[in-house]
Amino acid sequence: TGEPVSYEKDHCLEWCPLGHGDIFSTLWESKLLQTLKEHGIEYLFISNSDNLGARPSRTLAQHFENTGAPIMIEVAKRTQADRKGGHIVRDAQTGRLMLREMTQVHPEDCRSAQSIKKHPYFNTNNIWVRVDALQKKLEEYNGILPLPVICNRKTVDPTDETSTPVVQLETAMGAVASLFDDAICVEVDRMRFLPVKTTNDLFIMRSDRFHLTDSYEMEDGNYIFPDIDLDPRYYKNINDFNERFPYSVPALAAAKSVTIRGDWTFGNQVSMFSDAVLEDRGEPSYVPNGEFVGPQGIEPDSWV
Repeated sequence: TGEPVSYEKDHCLEWCPLGHGDIFSTLWESKLLQTLKEHGIEYLFISNSDNLGARPSRTLAQHFENTGAPIMIEVAKRTQADRKGGHIVRDAQTGRLMLREMTQVHPEDCRSAQSIKKHPYFNTNNIWVRVDALQKKLEEYNGILPLPVICNRKTVDPTDETSTPVVQLETAMGAVASLFDDAICVEVDRMRFLPVKTTNDLFIMRSDRFHLTDSYEMEDGNYIFPDIDLDPRYYKNINDFNERFPYSVPALAAAKSVTIRGDWTFGNQVSMFSDAVLEDRGEPSYVPNGEFVGPQGIEPDSWV
């Protein structure tokens, strides 16, 4: 209808976050940007809170200072797993860098936009900003930067797919690059982008693929992760996810991919290998303690 949604069950759900593009207006309205300048802070590093790989880097900070650029966006090589994420393109008219999310892509161009050969880099949403350049740009637009609005189609209660369909409007902070003629990108290692946006991501992060270093960094051997496809009917929501992994998620060190269909609960010390698959049995099922799951499902001991 285009009208604000009304939801009697929980009025709090009638509101939605504005997206991380709102950070610039917040810096302006809170006068934090001016406070930073007064304390001699010249550069900002901004990242998503759900990116477990984001952290300050003296090397990148020095590189950013040396370039003299107002904005620097960290990008990484795209893999098939990243093909649906936001990527950096160049505006054919202005020559400026632009962030393009898949929700902003015309349906006829989706296949091209998802090509990792045509668009080999994706946006990690780790952004370096020069304080004086950002303040000048905010002054130019009276504190509200003209960032593109992204439309996300969801339900008013994200845990209930039968609730009222809504359109969530948000902006992305990476889109700020399009407002500067001399914004730049820098390619970084994959280890600087470890997002946890879905339970598929969480499944990997909680597994034996990662360990926490003494400097509190999430570390993996090669950052080439198995493809994870958990049945959204039973694993999409965090409470449902936790209920089905009461001990821990299975070991994934030997897994190339994991596909779970149906309602499976896992025992302790379960291991997955190769292209692990569990098919829907049409009823709640259980993987016993210490079992191995592979291409044939729960593998008989004689096969392992």
